[in-house]
Parts: sequence; structure tokens; C-alpha cells
Amino acid sequence: MSQQLADIPVTELKGVGNALAIKLERLGIHSMQDMLLHLPLRYQDRTRVVPIGGLRPGDECVIEAEVKVADVVQGRRRSLVCRIQDGTGTMSLRFFHFNAAQKNSLKPGSRIRCFGEARPGAHGLEMVHPEYKQIAGDGYTPIAETLTPVYPATEGLHQNRLRSLIDLAQQYLKSHPLEDLLPDAMRSRWQMPEINRAIAYLHHPPADADQDQMLEGKHPAQRRLAFEELLAHHLSLLKLRAKTRELGAVALPFQGHYCQTFINSLPFPLTNAQLRVSQEVAQDLAQPWPMLRLVQGDVGSGKTVVAALAGLQAVENNQQAAVMAPTEILAEQHYNNFSAWLEPLGLKVAWLAGKLKGKQREAQLQLIRSGEAHVVVGTHALFQEEVVFADLGLVVIDEQHRFGVHQRLSLREKGRNGHITPHQLIMTATPIPRTLTMSAYADLDCSIIDELPPGRTPVNTVVIADERRDQVIARVKAACAEGRQVYWVCTLIEESEALQCQAAEVTAEQLRETLPELRVGLVHGRMKPAEKAAVMGEFKAAELDLLVATTVIEVGVDVPNASVMIIENPERLGLAQLHQLRGRVGRGSVESFCVLMYHAPLSKQGRERLAVMRETTDGFKIAEKDLQLRGPGEVLGTRQTGMMEFRIADLQRDADLLTRVKQVASQINEQPLHAEAMIGRWLGRGEEYGTV
Repeated sequence: MSQQLADIPVTELKGVGNALAIKLERLGIHSMQDMLLHLPLRYQDRTRVVPIGGLRPGDECVIEAEVKVADVVQGRRRSLVCRIQDGTGTMSLRFFHFNAAQKNSLKPGSRIRCFGEARPGAHGLEMVHPEYKQIAGDGYTPIAETLTPVYPATEGLHQNRLRSLIDLAQQYLKSHPLEDLLPDAMRSRWQMPEINRAIAYLHHPPADADQDQMLEGKHPAQRRLAFEELLAHHLSLLKLRAKTRELGAVALPFQGHYCQTFINSLPFPLTNAQLRVSQEVAQDLAQPWPMLRLVQGDVGSGKTVVAALAGLQAVENNQQAAVMAPTEILAEQHYNNFSAWLEPLGLKVAWLAGKLKGKQREAQLQLIRSGEAHVVVGTHALFQEEVVFADLGLVVIDEQHRFGVHQRLSLREKGRNGHITPHQLIMTATPIPRTLTMSAYADLDCSIIDELPPGRTPVNTVVIADERRDQVIARVKAACAEGRQVYWVCTLIEESEALQCQAAEVTAEQLRETLPELRVGLVHGRMKPAEKAAVMGEFKAAELDLLVATTVIEVGVDVPNASVMIIENPERLGLAQLHQLRGRVGRGSVESFCVLMYHAPLSKQGRERLAVMRETTDGFKIAEKDLQLRGPGEVLGTRQTGMMEFRIADLQRDADLLTRVKQVASQINEQPLHAEAMIGRWLGRGEEYGTV
């Protein structure tokens, strides 16, 4: 039955032609079912008439009164002002857009009923552009019996039109009820209303409904629909995972001879967490279906070693491994690490980035094509068409959230040889809150490297106003005098990269003047990759004492001798970004500091962010707080990928539903038709993101 409403186009509704259908499409409304699932943002109470004498500023309500006077007033803008009275008080109605007919209809002595928001005006309370209608002096004019919905709208499609269209769609609901896809026993166990009742209730709640509860999205009818939407997303990811498993992969059993030699050559023992996660990866690689594993680990927890062990397991089975990073600086660092680790084992590491041109590029492409390169490290240049692998068995993606689902899947194509797909290992130093892992990454197995290597010291975080800049500069001078190195990060609120780079240049110049004895370097986004890499190389080789940078250094470079990080205007960055930047120091055994130099006054959110940074270095706690403050779209970096777009559910508000969603998903997954219907209902056209 549910398919019927999903198959009836909105053009079936009276008065909906092509032009209106295009406007509805902007709201994601294509079918009658979409129309019914377009739920109100909030409600207006038009169920009772309020006396003027009882009004307070900000009240949104219905009043009924007699027009005493209506005049055109010449102020800064010409307006029509009516004074109305109801026996308890007097107020004004003001119209900036009006015509002669309207003025004539509002003649003294006529009675009107209006709805609007009471605001303070020049002569007491007034309503600006209220909705109103004339009422007969003696006859009874019925009043709304239910709360009035306010819907998300779009240009050229106003509330009254939307309300009437949705009311028409509700007539269809009576003759074509939606099939309730949740089993009855489950609904009664968790006291969830039946879907048709929930939808009808939310479009027209009774006058006594708890509006505060509904504004918070906590009403049982809203929770019922949010639950089903989260469930549909979860099922779609499980379906994506099942599809990937069907593709088949080359089983890469652990053989150990390269891996053991590599572990023995490291100057430090692996942590228990690294060993545990490596083992999970090794078991996945040995299966004849593609591994899809997300490895989370705070900055400096040793994810790269885990990636190297996975790469060696692929090489032991005569397969190539590709390692992809989001920036050239980070990709180059991976290339240097992998070369230093693997070349002593007699293995060849190739390198591919946008800056490689001509013969150099051709030589690397040939190494990859021929299979002479065992491991290939690069940026998104690895996606390009002319990159052909001899036998790609494993793809390692660093900082996956920078790429988006489509790119991850397009790299998968590189290994598709008939029906064979490479294994995928996805790494991130941006801890992902558990709520997001359970929903956005349900198609991945997750591993967490939850301990830092021994000898790493926690970073002390200091929050200081920028009027104490002199003290900060003195601290920088003292650290460098002890042979340490310092990062100075400039952030600007302007979106313009040019202005950010200019600010960094000015700061570098000022610091050179103030601290003439120090060697000061500069990196920013407008420098050519080769110039950036050269300066980073000098800093790494301790040929510079102080590095002034924009946030381009957020991901990547490892300089154990750097022990102080100054961040200007930290209130302008997200928590995850601040945490990433702080992770650039504290990589050696010496005590390290991160100084957050803010510009007063701070907003409430700015204060909260900086307090979190001062209180904890736990990436997961920071990620949870970041999710609270910024919302899932920004934290995941998926706003641009089309993923995680919810109509009703909210990952923060409804986080408590996720455990139940996971349980129910496995039951419903055993009924493929039910699962398909639920995915179709909630994701419809959007579900394709998983299969691009």
C-alpha cells in the first residue's frame, strides 16, 4: 500500500501545474508521500481569541476588534495605520503594502479578526501586516479547532498555499493509508503511535497539545517518525555494506615475514592498542570480501604504522597498496615515512601528486602500471583516469571526511578487475562521536587506537586574551632559547584566502622585528606546494625556530622538537580543528604548551569552546562537544556530499534512539521487502549516494 502514495505525483493535486511542481521539488516534494512527510517547523495557536488588554510584546495570537480609525501615515515609509478596539484595550495594525480597496474595506465601525505578533510601536502595541478577515457584526465566525502548522517554505510558495496542498494530500491519506513498516509488537513495546495517526496528529495537533515538547522534537508522534527515518538510513548503509561484500575481494592472509621484519626495525615497541587494531585489520584482509574498516586514533597515536602493516600484508600476497592523503604536505610525509620503512625491505614506493609533471609523472605512472611499485602514496591525483594499477589489493584513505563518499567509492573502482574490489582502510585523527559512528558509518567496522605511545606528554593548554601578547612573545623567546621550536597559527574570520595569507605575512614580519635573534619561516595556502614543502622541510630539520602559518598545518607534519603552539583568534575555529592543531605539539618527551590567544569579548559559544579545550585533551570528549555546538553536517564534513540529510531526525536530539535502531535494523533486514520499502520512503532518490 505504501507504494501507492509514493507513486502518486504532486501534479495530481488540484491546482498543481509544472511551475508549482518545480517549487515543491525545491523542498524535496515529488510525490504525495513526500508532501505528507513535509512536517511543520512550529505551530501557531489560532484556537482562541485573546483580549487586547491581556497582550504582551511577542505574543502571536488571534484578536477580534472594531476599527476605530484608518489613516495613511507619512513616516520614513508610507503606511496604512488602523486603530482597533475590543472593550479591553486599543492597539494599531500597520500595513506598508496596501491598496485603495484595502483601505476602504477597513472603514471605521467594521469588525475584523486578525492574527499576528504584537510588537511595541510608537503608540503602544501594534501588529505589522497581520493576516485578517472581516467578520459579520452579529454572526458567529468559526475559529480554528487545531493548532496551525508553519511549514518550511521556499520562494514563491507561501504558508497558506502549502497548508491547503498538505490538507488535500491528507484526504489521499484516508483512502491510501501508508503501510506501517514497524511490526505491531515492536510499536506497542515502545509505545509508538501508528504511522498514519502520527502524521495526521503532527499536521493538525489539538489545541491542548504540548507545544514546547513539539518544538523540541520530543513528542511521541515526532519520535515515531524520527525513529523510522534513522532506521531507513541505517538499513541503506547495511545494504551498501552487503553489496560491497557481494563484490568479492582477493583474500590476503597474514604471512608475517615482511610485517615482523618491519616491527623489529622500529625504534619503539607498538602499543597494545596498535597491536589490537593491526590484528583486527589483518583478520579483515584475510577474508574473500572487501574490508571496510575505519580506524580512529588521536593525533600521534600511531595510525600510520597500522597502515604500513596493512600495506605489507597486501604486498606479501602480491597485491599493491595505495595510500591517499588530503593534502600534498601530508601525502609527502606519508611518502617519506613509507619509503624509510619499506625500502630497507627491498620494496618500491611510488609517489603521485598534482605537482608532478611531465617525465617524472610518466615514470611514476609506469611504476604503478607495471606493478613494480608495491605501495603508491598520493593525493586525490590517485583518482585520475590515467592512473592504472597492476593489481590493487588495498586502499588506505587518511582523513576520509575530507574526501566524501563519492571519492572513496571512485578509488574503489581502480581495483575492480571483473568483480574484485580492493580492501579499504580508512583512517582519521578527527575522533568521530559515537552517535555519528553508529549512523553515518554503519557500513564500516570501527577500530579505535585509544592510547598514546609511551613518552608522549600531555599538552598544557592556556587561554589568554590578546592584550597580553607581549607575555606570549616572551614565552616564545624563552622556548626557542632552550632549543625548542614554536608554531604560530593565524586565523582570520574573512573567507578570503588572500586576506588570511596577508595576515600571516604581516604577523611573520612583526615577529621578525620583535625577535630578531630567531629564524622565522612562513607557510600559507597561496604558496606553491613546492615552496610550502621547502619551508616545512626547514622547520622539520630545525633550520627554523618559529613557523608562522595559516591553518594549512592542521593535518600532518610531525616535528617532535616543536613544543609550543600559539593560536591567534581560536574562537573562530571549530573544536575539532583546534584539537588537530594542538596535536602538532607534544610529539616528543618535553613538556608542551598550546596557547589560545583570543580577542575579547568572547561569545557564549566561544567561551564554551575554549573551556572545553582547556579542560580535556580527550579527542572523543571534544568531538562530542563539537557535535553539540556545530551539528553533524559540519563535524562530518558531509554537507557537500549529500549524505546525512535528515527530514525529521536530528542526530543529537535523537541519539538515544540509535541503539534501538541498530537492534531493529537487524530484524527488519531479514525482511528484504520491508527494508526496501522503508529505504524508499525516507531516502527515495537520495539513496544512490551509496552506490556511485
